Amino acid sequence: MRLAAALAYLAAAGCAAADGGPDVSIVGARYEVPLDTYPHRIMGSIREKAVLAVTTSDGRTLRVDLREGLEPDHVFEDIAPRVADADGDGAADVIVVETDPQLGAQLAIYSLRLGALVKAHATPHIGQRFRWLAPVGVADLNGDGVTDLAYVDRPHLARTLRVWSWAAGGLTEVATLEGVTNHRIGDEVISGGIRDCGDGPEIVTASADWTILLATRLEGDRLTSREIGPHEGRQSFAAALACR
Repeated sequence: MRLAAALAYLAAAGCAAADGGPDVSIVGARYEVPLDTYPHRIMGSIREKAVLAVTTSDGRTLRVDLREGLEPDHVFEDIAPRVADADGDGAADVIVVETDPQLGAQLAIYSLRLGALVKAHATPHIGQRFRWLAPVGVADLNGDGVTDLAYVDRPHLARTLRVWSWAAGGLTEVATLEGVTNHRIGDEVISGGIRDCGDGPEIVTASADWTILLATRLEGDRLTSREIGPHEGRQSFAAALACR
């Protein structure tokens, strides 16, 4: 009985530690250490970064330095990290754009595991140097109780919206839609995002030619778009996201 009790205690302790402790969570994130090793410069003056720094609710700062990992040539090719619950477990994760200099960008999720910040899951790399993706957001887009992650694949070339759903063991791509974009070369912001105007979540992007704003819904495994007004700069995105 003592052995069984000890094993049960260790198992419970391990589960608590898996996310850094029962009361420890990620509350903020930033990039550090600008690089010149991958001169894509798709984000204007925002340079690629080597380090992801995360602040936890107990006041610690945890860092991942890509130069010290298994993929030391990778970079964070991103405007800013996003703190959100990516896997639906109730704990915040960090969603980033991470790039392999030969295979291009991927959407990666960093989480707290055993008190450390680790790369928990990621989509495949696009497959070619100087190919990038622009994140849209995280939400249960079709109301099935499963968290979805959306991004625009190559917003200057392919202009394809991709939605990935969380499933046991990782991410599965569930829907795609061509003809949308959320970033222009040199912009230091990613436009649009996810809104809910009272009838469920919608993805807000621009049309491929930047003339129209689109609201896109995921219904089952199908993405459908409708026009919601002309694109007239950043203020039109802000108004659309505010349901105006």
